[in-house]
Amino acid sequence: MNSLPTKQPTDAASAADDVDPDMTPEELQTVAEQIATNVEAVIDGKHEAVRVALTVLLAEGHLLIEDVPGVGKTMLAKALAKSVDSSVSRIQFTPDLLPSDVTGVSVYNQPDRRFEFKPGAVFANIVIGDEINRASPKTQSALLECMEERHVTVDGSTYPLPDPFIVIATQNPVEMEGTYELPEAQRDRFMARIAMGYPDEQAEIEMLTGRDTSSPLARIGAVVSTERLRQMMSLARRVFASDALKQYAVAIAHGTREDPDLRLGASPRATLQLVRAAKARAALAGRDFVLPDDIDDLAIPVLAHRLLPTSRAMGQHHERTAVLSEIVARVVAATPVPTGQQK
Repeated sequence: MNSLPTKQPTDAASAADDVDPDMTPEELQTVAEQIATNVEAVIDGKHEAVRVALTVLLAEGHLLIEDVPGVGKTMLAKALAKSVDSSVSRIQFTPDLLPSDVTGVSVYNQPDRRFEFKPGAVFANIVIGDEINRASPKTQSALLECMEERHVTVDGSTYPLPDPFIVIATQNPVEMEGTYELPEAQRDRFMARIAMGYPDEQAEIEMLTGRDTSSPLARIGAVVSTERLRQMMSLARRVFASDALKQYAVAIAHGTREDPDLRLGASPRATLQLVRAAKARAALAGRDFVLPDDIDDLAIPVLAHRLLPTSRAMGQHHERTAVLSEIVARVVAATPVPTGQQK
């Protein structure tokens, strides 16, 4: 386990006082473009992956990056973390990692004759969980309370986590040796899942040229403060989503629960996070209202990893992303698509 603190966490109670209610969508868009440019200086040819990662960051969600080794999963997580001037910790998940290594442990102080809580690596604004599915399910579950409730309970005492608190986890495909598939409850905590994929030829050539002498991570720094990020999150929360838009998102979620090719559909938490992510996507585009396109663009990264296909669907090689695309198409055909309008 490696801990890379860059700044002491800010108290959550004082964080609300730093939020600027007068931040404009144009200012948010400008800062977001600076973050994206910073990250894309490290990750070549992955504009959409970076855009989804930024969406999750603004929506105060957690991000799961899944793909084969060597395609830049950890590099993307580190670049995003380095772009924000906040406290950062990195946890290398291994089979012998214990839950207390993640959350912390109570240690007896002999001189004072009392137990003291020693915070674990999860006490940071941005937590990078590298190869999360190489740890045992017992250790993976240590993040359940942290990710959902933003606090840790150890020996009956509850300790709040810093604000903001974001987990960016990477994992290898479950078919690989030494990996444990994340349980459904754990996957449902992640707002979105993205796959990096291999770079195209030109991007790979540029990577070979630009990384001869040093790592690109060493050449980037923070472009936004924690306080400024809170302002952006606050503005994203206030983006307007009409009732018709919410009904559209619910129709997609219900479609996953009724589809015969799926034995587990999207949870109500998934619907909530889909709308939150859509608000953040609208804010990134400089809008203060959500469009149906925002829902459509995010349906697969937000919902697909939560779905479980039936045995029959798996036997017919029906991928959950393909099933979800068909569900969205049916909902679009059956539902009057709401027109986004300013509040």
